[in-house]
Amino acid sequence: MHDIQRKLVLAVLLVPVLAVMAQTDPQIGQYMHLQTTYNPAAAGEGDLLRVAGMHRMQYTGIKDMPMTTYFSFSSPFNIQKIKHAVGVRFLNDKFGFFMNQTFHVQYAYRHKVGKGYLSAGVDLGFANMSFKTDSINLEQIAAEIGGEGFFNENDRAIPKGTGKEGSNGMAFDMGVGLYYSAPTWWAGISYSHLTQPKVEWSDEASITMVGTLYMAGGYNWRLKRNRDWVLKPSVMVMTDFVNWDVNLTMMAEVKERFRFGAGYRIGGSVNILLGVDIISGLQLGYTYELPANRLLRATYGSHELFLAYGFNVLKPKRTNKYKSIRYL
Repeated sequence: MHDIQRKLVLAVLLVPVLAVMAQTDPQIGQYMHLQTTYNPAAAGEGDLLRVAGMHRMQYTGIKDMPMTTYFSFSSPFNIQKIKHAVGVRFLNDKFGFFMNQTFHVQYAYRHKVGKGYLSAGVDLGFANMSFKTDSINLEQIAAEIGGEGFFNENDRAIPKGTGKEGSNGMAFDMGVGLYYSAPTWWAGISYSHLTQPKVEWSDEASITMVGTLYMAGGYNWRLKRNRDWVLKPSVMVMTDFVNWDVNLTMMAEVKERFRFGAGYRIGGSVNILLGVDIISGLQLGYTYELPANRLLRATYGSHELFLAYGFNVLKPKRTNKYKSIRYL
């Protein structure tokens, strides 16, 4: 790795060592298929019981690269004629010397509006943040970035801990969201870390999970000349009002089974997305992503794999033609 690349990577890994406020939510390439990751109101969408898992390896080739594992379960249910949904989600996110583990319970209330359903949801759980103190060699890092004498092993702002886990702490976390899904389009807005949970490892070392706003939407356009083809443009905006991420994606679905497309995260990356329905309701998806900045010199790209299974548990009447726009 070239010297400038080494300095860039080490700087990225070391900046959070001080007491910080950080946008800690991971990036997701196929956000349109994993919406309960960031919006609890999407639980039970399309009257589907759904189990999903995702694993993402970001910036392969870089030491201590970010790695994210996600699992979720959600199910709709009716009380008399009122629609509800519940779910759980688990996230394990490693980045640099940090590990973020979260567990949330989700609830959504769904109401018929026009041709679709408007949902309001809440996300309640805990976030556990760990810092691997045994992974840091400050003298070596200082030498590699040309900052000999800059770091102090006894700096009280650096979390201290013992064993492989190092320092860790837990805090209450909460998120809210709204979601609307119609036969040909969907849109949602949500806010994660509403309580801005703060994990304190010591009097001087802490990290705060900053609230993050998500706005996402998509449309299904079936071609008139070839009804087997459906174009699915979508967009997601993610911001903590200091940093902004804008994801633009265009997917094509063929014969309601095969999917492929491309995406662009403005100023950040480009990606290729692939997907297939292995059997009815069982989805497999893959994303390959390349940085659109100087990190391209230091990495072989990012890989994301997800598997999801969904089926309708509410058994709508035969006259009900509404279906999930993600599972046409």
